[in-house]
Amino acid sequence: MESPRGPGLFNRDQRHRPILSIERRLILSTLVVVGTQWGDEGKGKVVDLLTSRVRVVARFQGGNNAGHTLKVGGEQIIVHLIPSGILYPDTINVIGNGLVVDPAVLLQEKADLRRRGYFRQDDQLVISERAHVIMPYHKVIDLGREELLGNKKIGTTGRGIGPAYEDKAARVGIRMGDLTRPDHLRKRVDAALAEKNVLIEHLFKRPRPDANEILDQYVAYGEQLKPHITDIARILQEKLDAGVHILFEGAQGTLLDIDHGTYPYVTSSSVVAGNVCAGCGIGPMKLDQIWGAAKAYSTRVGAGGFPTELTDDLGERIRMTGAEFGATTGRPRRCGWLDLVVLNHSIRLNGLTGLVLTKLDVLTGISPLKIATAYELDGKIIERVPWDVNDLDRVVPIYKEFRGWDEPISECRSFDELPRNARHYVEAIEHITGVTCTLISVGPGREQSIIRESPF
Repeated sequence: MESPRGPGLFNRDQRHRPILSIERRLILSTLVVVGTQWGDEGKGKVVDLLTSRVRVVARFQGGNNAGHTLKVGGEQIIVHLIPSGILYPDTINVIGNGLVVDPAVLLQEKADLRRRGYFRQDDQLVISERAHVIMPYHKVIDLGREELLGNKKIGTTGRGIGPAYEDKAARVGIRMGDLTRPDHLRKRVDAALAEKNVLIEHLFKRPRPDANEILDQYVAYGEQLKPHITDIARILQEKLDAGVHILFEGAQGTLLDIDHGTYPYVTSSSVVAGNVCAGCGIGPMKLDQIWGAAKAYSTRVGAGGFPTELTDDLGERIRMTGAEFGATTGRPRRCGWLDLVVLNHSIRLNGLTGLVLTKLDVLTGISPLKIATAYELDGKIIERVPWDVNDLDRVVPIYKEFRGWDEPISECRSFDELPRNARHYVEAIEHITGVTCTLISVGPGREQSIIRESPF
């Protein structure tokens, strides 16, 4: 299959790229791409596009509760665990120790990609031997808890992500390396079920998982995945020492971070750029640039505060135009205006050096457009995300209005080709946040991008 690397993507719009010294260009070898909202910001497309400039794509957190949608040549491909660089045959894709891995999902993804002509060589994927494994009892516990919570449920995907991270913190988890050692795995499974079966049988009223069935199944997974399981921290360090460009790919968004998000309506891992170091085993001084993906509007899936949500026909129009349905669950996303309080929160936490603005084309034909720049809470103006989700439910957004545009923009390939009002909208975001929009997406296709600054 011909390599999908497209020529010339990073030669457009040179006037908007800052001039960097030769010395600085030589040392820029790593880029982190994270989400700045509640996830679903289009990171998959961004990573897929930027992978044309790198040789390693590494993911550092989360599980198959994330889904990155890639569109190449009119073909839509969704990946949940395997990094988005897998479409490039000469790129190494890394599943870091910070992930929790469902082996069945991973093997199905591998089979699906191969059926479609990708992932032909095993050495395109490496998996940390230290990454934790999602077990069948994790999924039972995940779903059982949501049922008990009723209308107070968190909105988990039910894929066992949270319980797997709990076992990791409790030091009773099973790791990918364990799958290649059946005797050791038996001891770990028996020890886990001694506790889990009490919870499953008596609290959740579910059948007890069978240890022998689990062992047989997961030993088989280990045999199939053994060629990929290795020490990824060593591999990454070797690539860094050799000056190879590496892209670190985040899942979910900053507002779903376990520490800094809208707790408890968050994911179970640390989403922010700082977790690249822990989740992949590299030092913080190795991170050169950090780009944050943000939609030109806002969305979120599941429960939790959403100050700029549009619950009217306009919100439904954005949902349908933007195809705002979860890549993993298919759930309709809640839609609303762009929230710069949220975005500035993410900029501070991640130390962003660039913004990637996605789905700008979805706003075509809407006027006026609104951007939230602050909140009012109990009669006071605040410019921060409240730590208490009850307060987030009560804030009133303060908006600035902008004129929209009617001209289609999906064929624009430079900033100057955008309609004047679209340029003003982007420039307002840059002015208020203080961060340059280094890349602007004007459609789902890889080629539907305006690249204003090369990351390397």
